[in-house]
Amino acid sequence: MGDEDKLRNKAEDLGGKAKEGLGKVTGDEDVEARGQTEQSKSKLKQAGEKVKDAAGKAKDSLKD
Repeated sequence: MGDEDKLRNKAEDLGGKAKEGLGKVTGDEDVEARGQTEQSKSKLKQAGEKVKDAAGKAKDSLKD
């Protein structure tokens, strides 16, 4: 996983947490739900990057 991707995913996760919190405080269920959605997207992206990293490592180990 590239450092840039990690930072982007973390920023999206933190933004989602902030939106979720804002939605809870203000009672705005739509904002809260959007925040939860952003967090879910971020987690899926992180998982995908981990799979890519693992596949790359497996490929490298087969070369040796």
